[in-house]
Amino acid sequence: MARGESKLLVYQDRKIVESQYHQIADFLPENAWVVLNETKVVQARLLFPKNEQSIIEVFCLEPLDHKSIEQAMQAQSSIRYQCLIGGARKWKSGPLSIQIGDLRIEALKGEANEGKFEVELRWNQELSFSEVLDIAGKTPLPPYIKRKAEEEDKTTYQTTFAKKSGSVAAPTAGLHFNDQIFAKMKERGMDLNFLTLHVGAGTFKPVSTSVAEHEMHAEESFLDLNFINQIIRALEAKRPIIPIGTTSLRALESLYWLGCLYAHDQLNLNEELIVPQWLGFEKPEWALKPIEAFDALRKLLAEKGQDWLPFKTQIIIAPGYKHRLINALITNFHQPKSTLMLLVASLIGEDWQEIYNYALANDFRFLSYGDGCLIYLHS
Repeated sequence: MARGESKLLVYQDRKIVESQYHQIADFLPENAWVVLNETKVVQARLLFPKNEQSIIEVFCLEPLDHKSIEQAMQAQSSIRYQCLIGGARKWKSGPLSIQIGDLRIEALKGEANEGKFEVELRWNQELSFSEVLDIAGKTPLPPYIKRKAEEEDKTTYQTTFAKKSGSVAAPTAGLHFNDQIFAKMKERGMDLNFLTLHVGAGTFKPVSTSVAEHEMHAEESFLDLNFINQIIRALEAKRPIIPIGTTSLRALESLYWLGCLYAHDQLNLNEELIVPQWLGFEKPEWALKPIEAFDALRKLLAEKGQDWLPFKTQIIIAPGYKHRLINALITNFHQPKSTLMLLVASLIGEDWQEIYNYALANDFRFLSYGDGCLIYLHS
């Protein structure tokens, strides 16, 4: 199905309307300030032949040695990565290698930790790690897609606006959008604004116990001075802020709380910046007005003398969370018992069940290559 042709469920004022994505601009405020995640999915699965019968799959999750994903993607000649290994028991010792044209990639397995392995990857060409993955890797389709990645997935499992390499899963709400939809949005006075949150494999980790016991995965995002200045102007103008995708929303809320941490002198700028999982629930007294929080981020960057900085977020957004920035969310339909479902429930409470029941009864497609919805918060 072409981008823009997917079905769209619009939930506003506790009413449901059915449409298609190419008409989404008609359901958005004319002065909407729209936020998109411009992360780019890397071809993170490398397949190494063990022998004529066996293939060892190395799934690159995140860099080691305290490198940010941005740094890792630019690495030359070698990199150490935390990986999942399919067929790890067959890989007893020694290096594995693959040859594609003149490019030779070698993998050395290191220590294991909770089912993940340290792997050193080396290559013989003057290429960045991002370029190596583009040449040799396969698309990291979600585990619920029960087929091998195909060549067309490199395009279809990627947003048209993807720019910064680093995700191992697509920000799937953005897959529906194309230049024609964006042109219509701009004609109606909407602004498109881009931030980055690199989506990790932990996004698929189910909530297998209680929400309180669930350990949220950490993902890398960025402070960017230009984005901060733009959102401050949008807040001053009281424009409705609408993120496309749960990752865009998670990045926005993480930026907000990072500003609160800095304003309350709770950040060590000589260490990795991180937003803790339960901060929004445990420290409501640290909450600032949104403009104050983003102004604090502007001061943070000034103190560091930089226009951008990476940070990590473990923030969880679940029922009881107070949203302070957004008016609506554009998202796909998610798996039960997932943190993404918790996020949707945090927006509209038990009404999420009405939306999902409607989607099930009216043949909406779920998950990554499925349909989606525009959900307005209750006024």
